[in-house]
Amino acid sequence: MPRHIDTLQTPCVLVDLDRAEANLQRAQDYADAHGVRLRPHIKTHKLPFFAKRQLELGAIGITCQKLGEAEVMADAGIEDIFLPYNIIAPEKLYRLKELAKRVTLSVTADSAFVVDGYAETFADSAHAPLNVLVECDSGAGRCGVQTPDAAVALARLIAGKRGLVFGGLMTYPPAGDAPGARKWLEEAAEKLAEAGLPAKTISTGGTPDIWRAHETTIATEYRPGTYIYYDRSLVARGVATVEDCALNVLVTVVSRPTETRAIIDAGSKALTSDLLGMTGYGQVLGYPDAVIYGLSEEHGNIDFTASATKPKVGERLRILPNHACPVSNLFDHVNLVSGDHVVETIEVAARGRVD
Repeated sequence: MPRHIDTLQTPCVLVDLDRAEANLQRAQDYADAHGVRLRPHIKTHKLPFFAKRQLELGAIGITCQKLGEAEVMADAGIEDIFLPYNIIAPEKLYRLKELAKRVTLSVTADSAFVVDGYAETFADSAHAPLNVLVECDSGAGRCGVQTPDAAVALARLIAGKRGLVFGGLMTYPPAGDAPGARKWLEEAAEKLAEAGLPAKTISTGGTPDIWRAHETTIATEYRPGTYIYYDRSLVARGVATVEDCALNVLVTVVSRPTETRAIIDAGSKALTSDLLGMTGYGQVLGYPDAVIYGLSEEHGNIDFTASATKPKVGERLRILPNHACPVSNLFDHVNLVSGDHVVETIEVAARGRVD
């Protein structure tokens, strides 16, 4: 029988099932209408429960950021996994090879060092070669080859290695610059075709530009992650509304040292310290003028100076985090809720799997 959220101990995570379902359905409807293939990133929720739902709605597979996450998803029966991360070191390469025996697996590389590691590990697997995409830095300044010519050179290296097959291109584009990323990918794809190495897959993504995914017509798949929950940063970008946000952290006011200041039982171990250009470490729902101005490990400091009403000691608050993804990795369990009732409490299966 469903429990009321008042029975939960704080701090804890609430995931509104109705909102999460609506977010997934809206994105899949958009993708279907525009001929976009979704490969959702599970780093946001880390839950096989939601990964399977994304596949049921029409996703072509999933994306995992780390090998540990991919192993958890494979254990849950998910069969098509993209792992866009340079896998280095013998122990991890061994795990990668074992994972490839269980699922349809693709990875990325942005250097000869990474490619050589894959080739050495999969040299005796020519009958089932590892699909390797070239990661491209199309402006975000993270991993990736720096030019289309470098992409072609690395693709040639991959294609020439026993046990590997060149699978295409992958990028994580800078938010707000879909045209720039598209131009980069188009140039690289053209040069690859001229070299006799056509890019079968061109993978891009990012929730900030999800509603513009159809503009990158050269892409064969799109990898959104945070769209299942959204968060305060995406509300600030205009991608979603507060009413769309499915994940909150339920907290309790444990102290009111002054008239204008409150202390909650959630600090940096429950709320992300990411600011992402915003003021405060989250939004206090129901108190729009309150500012979470400081976090220690187990305490959050909130300034209620500008609030007409102020909470009492013992009052429970809901915090909309700036960034939902780190919050999922801070809790062992999340509470799936509908309205004010807990439908189910489930383990965050891939929590802590950052290896």
